Amino acid sequence: MRVTQGMIAKNSLRYINSSYGKLDNLQSQISSGKKITKASDDPVVAMKSLKYNTQLSQVKQYQSNTSQAFTWLENTETNITEGIDVMAKVRELTVKAQNDTNGEEELEAIGVEIGQLKDQLIQIANAQVNGRYLFNGTNSDVTPIVKNADGSYTYNFENYTSASDVNINVSPNASLKVNANPISAFGGQSDSGQNVFEMLNSLESALNSGSLDGMDDLLADIDQFTEQMSAERSDIGARYNRLELINTRLSAQEETSTKVLSDNEDVELEKVITDFITQQSVHRAALSVNAKIVQPTLIDFLR
Repeated sequence: MRVTQGMIAKNSLRYINSSYGKLDNLQSQISSGKKITKASDDPVVAMKSLKYNTQLSQVKQYQSNTSQAFTWLENTETNITEGIDVMAKVRELTVKAQNDTNGEEELEAIGVEIGQLKDQLIQIANAQVNGRYLFNGTNSDVTPIVKNADGSYTYNFENYTSASDVNINVSPNASLKVNANPISAFGGQSDSGQNVFEMLNSLESALNSGSLDGMDDLLADIDQFTEQMSAERSDIGARYNRLELINTRLSAQEETSTKVLSDNEDVELEKVITDFITQQSVHRAALSVNAKIVQPTLIDFLR
């Protein structure tokens, strides 16, 4: 096979261009810290990165959901606890009212305090987080308790059903109820068919009128309401504990997914820098040799 000067020149240029391509690829890896900058650089790495990124995005979305669930559960538990504290104070005042030494003025003063506690409990029932009512399920734009112009109240939360549960997806194929049943959260109904707010109204009216009839029954109702509220708080606590376990698992999954993604697409910087320096030396040597082999004119041969 006859080898001409033109063939040598073309091959030399091809090798030099190939060397430039390797240098450019290594420089891109050093700058970006990634093995590839486009899918065509390595389709296998690109496909794996797409898969791992999808998994990581899903984990992050579930973590965002658990954060929202924590907000619901924490605020719900806090408000129910405040409600239980209010009921404890109501019971204390009711026992105090049964003291035979109380006159009409003392009973009226206790009645006024009961009224304030009732208003506080209504405020708790109408608690909001991020503009949404906590104690009305998915009907979170409807005020649970509305005071009417005539001084009466409309209890919208009593229309609550299990269909109004707020469920949040916190892991694949799993959702968690994050709200309280408002009927249970405020004690359900007494044997006389009253809710806790109606009972407090009756108690306030009785004290203002100086009547102590049926106080023992009211105490029994207060205890019943408080027990139901405590049971709902316990249920919230159990769900909160489960959510913490789910969140711990999601954190572990995020760490694993991040590591797998990094192993797939991140370069070993020390190795790439070493390869770059080596390729630079090879490239310079090639340029030096080719400068001697490829002589552009006849005069260069005659020197």
